[in-house]
Amino acid sequence: MLSISLGRQAASFVPRLAPLSFGFLLSAAASSGVAVASHTGHCTAESCPIRSQQRSSSTSAMAAYGKSFVIEPKASHTASLIFLHGLGDTGQGWCESLRSVGGDHVRIVCPTAKVQPVSLNGGFPMPSWFDIFGLGIDAKQDDEGVKVAAQHLKSLIEEEEKRGISADRIVVGGFSQGGAVALYAGLSSEKPLAGIAAFSTWLPMHQKITGVATDVGRNIPILQCHGGSDQMVPLPVGQLTGAFLGGFAKKHAMKVYPGMAHSSSMEELQDLAAWLSQRIAKIAPL
Repeated sequence: MLSISLGRQAASFVPRLAPLSFGFLLSAAASSGVAVASHTGHCTAESCPIRSQQRSSSTSAMAAYGKSFVIEPKASHTASLIFLHGLGDTGQGWCESLRSVGGDHVRIVCPTAKVQPVSLNGGFPMPSWFDIFGLGIDAKQDDEGVKVAAQHLKSLIEEEEKRGISADRIVVGGFSQGGAVALYAGLSSEKPLAGIAAFSTWLPMHQKITGVATDVGRNIPILQCHGGSDQMVPLPVGQLTGAFLGGFAKKHAMKVYPGMAHSSSMEELQDLAAWLSQRIAKIAPL
């Protein structure tokens, strides 16, 4: 087993190693469907309630989702950001890095995926939002797994609504595999979310998305960010995703960061903060 941190981190980031098999790394370099990024962080962890779910696949019943790592707002809670990590990571990996992006009125929730076998990685179990079977655009996709993960994200949106936050004050997002789930969940949403932040990712089930996307989902603003030197989810994959979204979603913007690998950067997080300040601006007290 090889431990490795993928991508160059900005100076303020401390990379946390994520275990991946060497064979998986070799395969992933040519694939648009696998990803890992790590950011250390120490946030409040809370149990993420979820009903036991079955998958219509050859695997047995899946384990429960991991913990959600949460940054509570310092001021009155008037907006929320739910951000999903990439393959092999946990919610803790992104929690601290996102601390300053939303403002003191934003509750930031970083859930953790279930630990499950990843077929492309020889069945090695790791935190993963859905299974990955093969390489290339025409490879088999875990449609059911994407749908289950998207439904879990929608349940987290409902939890924020129970806290008194309306859907149009909730942004969903994610990195790599997590970003794929966020895109699918957002485009298929019946609720007018405030936005979708898609980092270093791709559009899953791209041949079927037009059949599940809603008019509401197509109107949700999308911020897509991608590294120019990404070797895990290569820039051309991101550009193809951007071209599709640009002609399909009604409010899509994409930014490329030259030299950035399959990772994040202070510039990207600053752009996210600026975008969030427009999408879920702080509400002045009455």
